[in-house]
Amino acid sequence: MRNKGTLLKELYTNISTTGAITFSSKPLVDKMLSYADFKGVKTIVELGGGDGSITAGIVDKMEKDAILLVFEVNEYFCKEMEKMYPQTNIQIINDSAANIDKYLNGEKAELILSSLPFSLIDKPTRKEICEKSRDNLALDGKFIQICYSYLLKYQFKNYFKDIQTHFTLKNFPPAFVMVCN
Repeated sequence: MRNKGTLLKELYTNISTTGAITFSSKPLVDKMLSYADFKGVKTIVELGGGDGSITAGIVDKMEKDAILLVFEVNEYFCKEMEKMYPQTNIQIINDSAANIDKYLNGEKAELILSSLPFSLIDKPTRKEICEKSRDNLALDGKFIQICYSYLLKYQFKNYFKDIQTHFTLKNFPPAFVMVCN
């Protein structure tokens, strides 16, 4: 992204929607993406594009004919990411992740990668995002979430059969990566 200072100001100004005190570190992004197999994957969704740090990792790993839908509610972050990713197979969407179904056109995502701040999202919206993520995930697909509270695992159990939890200290603050099927 262009100006890290402006991005951080936007991050702190809108902490209720960004839900972070800093952007995801490269080691955290690498750990998250290590649980995703991009081979043969045609439809990828990212929930919470932020500064594009996870997006960059996805773009590096996705196949050339895959499509990536990036959901971000912050308009400034969307405009910055649109400059970074002008490719036709990458769609930056300034909308809630609760509307994922409106953009998939009946397709199912093989991978949904999320850094949404679920702890800060109101309960009805959280429920809707989880339901729509589950319902729009391919049968053998994965929903992979970065989070800072282990307790979110119990929430995800309401929507996904299998959840593997991984912890990393290589981020500030330390984080969990939850891999859900």
